Amino acid sequence: MSVRPTALHGLVEIESDVHRDDRGFFLESYNRLRYRELGIDEEFVQDNHSHSKKGVLRGLHYQDMSAPMGKLVHCSRGAILDVAVDLRVGSPTFAEWYAVELNDTNWRQLFVPVGFGHGFVVLSDLADVEYKCTGYYSKSAEGVIAWNDPQIGIKWPETHPLLSDRDAQGMSLKEYLGHPAFVYTPTLPSPASGGGRDPQAGEGEIRKRGRDNSGAK
Repeated sequence: MSVRPTALHGLVEIESDVHRDDRGFFLESYNRLRYRELGIDEEFVQDNHSHSKKGVLRGLHYQDMSAPMGKLVHCSRGAILDVAVDLRVGSPTFAEWYAVELNDTNWRQLFVPVGFGHGFVVLSDLADVEYKCTGYYSKSAEGVIAWNDPQIGIKWPETHPLLSDRDAQGMSLKEYLGHPAFVYTPTLPSPASGGGRDPQAGEGEIRKRGRDNSGAK
């Protein structure tokens, strides 16, 4: 198992060690001691599981500082394009996004810390997405940023996704800035964060306001 920093401070990919043979495979999807060694020293208190069909887009979701929630995300069935957006006002990468394909072949995970919006779109016929949370769900703390906000400019592979009513009415980045949920606080580099931009992170095309590491077209 190894951690690969991304260009967005605190947001990291985890590469799992998958043992395969003619029977199938085995992997350790979480180990508190191992993740602590890798710099992700979080207490996860809630596990969530969503099942979605192709074209479903969920996000961009966050919980504010009254009930903050970080997420450790993986796709246990099918494939998704997983996206995180830096919502920390004052961050040098504010409003930039990062995208990576998570699927049941690569078994990558994405750790999305507090201060980020998170969403995904389903690429396969069906997908099961599971994520561990550092906080409990709180309806009063949740917020939704519009998935297609032009100021963020995420390059989604689906132009007409299937959305919930809540996600279809997500706020714009301009509206978010009227009452921001997060303020950037610089911290010393950690093993997980890598101290900023990693020259090997985000092997996909670097975009004006984001970084796409998915390989998706």
